[in-house]
Amino acid sequence: MSFNSEDLARDLEARPPWLHRPWIDTVSLDSRPKVEMLLREAAIAAPSRVRHVNHPSRNGRSVPILYSAVRVGDDGRMVAFGRDLRPVAELQQRLVDAQQSIEQDYNRLRDAESRYRLLFQMTSEAVLILDSASLRVTEANQAAQLLFGEAEGQLHGQFLPQAFDADGAQRVQSMLATVRAAGRADDVQVRRDGGEAEFNVSASLFREGNLSRFLVRVLPASNDATRAASAHAAAPLLDLVEHAPDGFVVITERGDIVAANTAFWSFAQVARPAQAHGENLDRWFGREGVDLTILLANVRQRGTVRLFATIMRGEHGAVTPVEVSAVALNNGGHPCCGLALRDVSRRITVVPDDNAPHSTAQLTELIGRVPLKELVRQSTEVIERLCIETALQMTGDNRAGAAEMLGLSRQSFYVKLRRYGLGDLTQEDDET
Repeated sequence: MSFNSEDLARDLEARPPWLHRPWIDTVSLDSRPKVEMLLREAAIAAPSRVRHVNHPSRNGRSVPILYSAVRVGDDGRMVAFGRDLRPVAELQQRLVDAQQSIEQDYNRLRDAESRYRLLFQMTSEAVLILDSASLRVTEANQAAQLLFGEAEGQLHGQFLPQAFDADGAQRVQSMLATVRAAGRADDVQVRRDGGEAEFNVSASLFREGNLSRFLVRVLPASNDATRAASAHAAAPLLDLVEHAPDGFVVITERGDIVAANTAFWSFAQVARPAQAHGENLDRWFGREGVDLTILLANVRQRGTVRLFATIMRGEHGAVTPVEVSAVALNNGGHPCCGLALRDVSRRITVVPDDNAPHSTAQLTELIGRVPLKELVRQSTEVIERLCIETALQMTGDNRAGAAEMLGLSRQSFYVKLRRYGLGDLTQEDDET
């Protein structure tokens, strides 16, 4: 017996050893007929056809070998040559995993598209999809077809502004141009061409592949009775916000307070909220001049921010750790920001044995709390740990293969495994 790979020899190491045992006893049950055919063909022809044979390994997995046998001399001896197929098998497995992942993604996309189509058609609001360059309709739901009095499919390709009167068409075009340039615009009120009914038109810009599209909503304008009914329906929600245990506050783009509920003023320890309206939130929020600036910058960039960790500083010195979720709002054409603050001082947390971060999300939370030099060091450790874990997964926990994939010696690789507490290292591994 001879091996050209230490890894292969180690994986095929058996108890008892192969020497002086029938070759057929060293292979898996499904491969025994192949060994018999190899020997039979080698006895009558030289060389035999190649056969894929599986050997059981120490870790319970099969080791695939591609064998060819040839007769040597006249005394019945034969030599079997085998090629290690593990790299090919691993590549095939990765291809199968990739195919399954793609199929799962396709299924999720099909499900998401089905839900979108169902919601798009069932909503009572008139919704249209426009090409951003030509302003022509590419899709319209059933409510839009009923609103514009068109049969199914006839709205497709029409120039949307022509559905309104001259003044309304100009307003719609100006609004769409503003949305294309700034990303948002106020709703506009228009009339149908030749009609008296008024409608509110709003639009949002989104990308579809390499193209830009407008999602346009057309709603009947609310009269005084409708607005009163809406205000009456919203009253319980406003009452809930006012008496909620979490703090709620609305601020301008500069951070000036527009409105806040009772819980927020409790965090700030303000006895007379009326006198504090218009004050800048930075007076009580986190590190002065830092946390609020970071939060507002992220809200402007992303639209929403969740679980932003900071503190509320009360007028009388109380400090309350809070988690903040924020969203950008458009209050009648005046951009503002709504914040929800939750007290986390009594939250039960599990303290890990290792205080070092283990993900990019944990690293992000450390920005501004630890020096940059320490943050860079911890980032390097996180990246190194993730690379080692990924290499072990890709090689099926084959440490020698993972070390080779990462360009490390086996000794250095075992040192890093021990450092990050990865794998189940034995005494033999430590000695190695």
